[in-house]
Amino acid sequence: MNIARIAFTLASSFIIPTATVYANNLTVEDYCDIHVNAPASVKEMKPMPDGESYLCISDNGKAIERYSYKTGKKLDTVFDIATIKGDVKISEFDGYEISANGRMLLLWNDREGIYRYSFNAVHFVYDIARGTLKRVSPSGKQRGAVISHDGTMVAFTRDNNIYISNLDFGTELQITKDGADGKIINGTPDWGYEEEFGIQNTMRWAPDDSSLSFVTFDESRVPTYHFDIYSGYCDPIAEYDNYPGEFVYKYPLAGDNNSIVKVSTYNIDSRITKVMDLPIAETDYVPSMEYGGDATRLMVMILNRDQNDLRLYSVNTGSTVAKLLLEEKSSAWLSPSAYQMVDYGKQSFIIGSDRSGYRHLYEYDYNGMLKRQLTSGNYYVTAYYGYNPQTREYFFQTTQEGSTERNVAKAGKGGVIMLHPGKGWESAAFSSNMQYYVRTYSNVLTPPQYTLHSLKGKIANLEMNTDYAARYANAPKKEFISIPNADGEMMDAYVIKPSDFDASKKYPLVTYQYNGPESQEVQNRWRMDGVYYFASQGYIVACMDGRGTGYRSRKWSDCVYKHLGEYETKDQIAGARYFASLPYVDSERMACFGWSYGGYMTLMELTDPSTPFKAGISMAPVTDWRYYDSIYTERYMQRPQQNQSGYDASSTLPRTGNLNARLLIMSGTSDDNVHFYNTLKYTSKLTAEGKIFDMMAWTGFEHSLRMCNARVQLYRKVLDFLDTQLK
Repeated sequence: MNIARIAFTLASSFIIPTATVYANNLTVEDYCDIHVNAPASVKEMKPMPDGESYLCISDNGKAIERYSYKTGKKLDTVFDIATIKGDVKISEFDGYEISANGRMLLLWNDREGIYRYSFNAVHFVYDIARGTLKRVSPSGKQRGAVISHDGTMVAFTRDNNIYISNLDFGTELQITKDGADGKIINGTPDWGYEEEFGIQNTMRWAPDDSSLSFVTFDESRVPTYHFDIYSGYCDPIAEYDNYPGEFVYKYPLAGDNNSIVKVSTYNIDSRITKVMDLPIAETDYVPSMEYGGDATRLMVMILNRDQNDLRLYSVNTGSTVAKLLLEEKSSAWLSPSAYQMVDYGKQSFIIGSDRSGYRHLYEYDYNGMLKRQLTSGNYYVTAYYGYNPQTREYFFQTTQEGSTERNVAKAGKGGVIMLHPGKGWESAAFSSNMQYYVRTYSNVLTPPQYTLHSLKGKIANLEMNTDYAARYANAPKKEFISIPNADGEMMDAYVIKPSDFDASKKYPLVTYQYNGPESQEVQNRWRMDGVYYFASQGYIVACMDGRGTGYRSRKWSDCVYKHLGEYETKDQIAGARYFASLPYVDSERMACFGWSYGGYMTLMELTDPSTPFKAGISMAPVTDWRYYDSIYTERYMQRPQQNQSGYDASSTLPRTGNLNARLLIMSGTSDDNVHFYNTLKYTSKLTAEGKIFDMMAWTGFEHSLRMCNARVQLYRKVLDFLDTQLK
């Protein structure tokens, strides 16, 4: 049984107490329930290859409709469950993809989650012109299904092996035969690659569909992790009512063996599979693999285990010969959000790099020669959208207006120009021809607004969230400030005051933090969540992005390399002391709160000898970096074998003797990301030392608690703890 199913089923019938209405008519659910506090959004709009239209799922979820970018009007219905021709019928579908030629739809239903993103499902292909539906495989479920460009074939995995379904001939061919649970995975990633590189599928069709390339993961030597599965009261699992079940998967902790990977290509005509001749060491990663503008050119990135040396190869899939095109090294770590920001064109490719100290875009030809640097300056490019050959312009997202802001911009003959200058948080989803885009905009006072544009101007408002904005008009407001860190450098921060704030009074303070490497909490965008709930109940809430966080400069981020927790803790405490100096903050009533990395920060802050906090809340914390996964941890800490002193200094466990503040620590028992063991190990040490603390376990829940209105209960529990300790 997979953990995603456990998390869902144990969450579906949780009982929430009757909503409490407060002075501004907002309830705890309005602030904390993700099903209530989320603003309206537009339907997912998938661009058609013609560049002039896009597809959306109908309001009833039973059809897929085509709309015009130019007018925003519906053109036709390309798929409808009620009008499917032929013998194969379905009553529902969970998602779909469009073939590159726009003629076929790959649909799936009966979805069953595996990890955070991956899933098994029953897949179908729908012929838009004929109106017929075909099942990809005659039996079972498939993982990682990917349709060929011409829509005639689908590659997928089952039981860790790759299969190719030929829809024209109704045949299914098994491409690999060595797949085995816990040993060999073909075509789809292991847990670490999915979680830390964001990879869901490694199968790639050649541009002419003549071959299929894929990555094989040998996880035979990766240690196996086990944790119990309990039957709770949210849709109980009867089979585990008396005896708990067990979740078992391969999870390498820092310093342990990772999967050994190789890259192969299967030729459709010859039915021969060749292993590409790449210099991949047993400890190396392959964080990206795509075809580069040619049916025989496979672009493969190889990253060393320390993640500070990246090599990009062009591989001829026929001869298997690899040519090194680009190598980049760092004195700290190379960020996946930079090098995975890559786009391969016909004659050249665009790739992101932090080499200047800021993230920018560079264009190379397929001989490895740098053609041009597209952007430069003391700001970050945070997303790349694509190239418009008609206007000869490149489109991307930047921090040109400041590290807390995001703007969509273009680069061309006129230099870098923002499409909509101004403060706030802007992103864009472009049509396939880069002539149209859906703009999403918000700021801390404005919920998301969705508008449709051409490059000449706005076409229509899609969703402005007017009623939603009115509902939260009297909610507490977020204000941005800059405050000094431990070394006197200015760091971005925000403060949220109660709606009835009175400067002549003194208020208890709650600091909220994440502060993981390259993260960012202080953002000029709409985000309604539990910290506003605390402010509505009479607390000042503050948040600081100290050293180690992202989008300021690599110098700001890199200082935490090989000693996580040191500078972050100093800066959070310095920020708290700054707020304590303000006349409206009661310095005797301060608490800190964090989740995941932020939970780790709470434990580090409470056990610092100079802590100003009377209490703290730690949710799903890492308590020692030796207990977290290898890819994430070693990116910033190297292996424990290389950096023992750094791991010792960053551990929360040797510091427990300094814990004199009150602690509330919480975790989900089925957390496959930050294991419950972290919390158990920490509380075991507190118990051995006779420390008094509060603890809450979420039976059967995963890392994010996004089920069963659990977040409402979490924030109610945190408020109860704060009121007990600070009021």
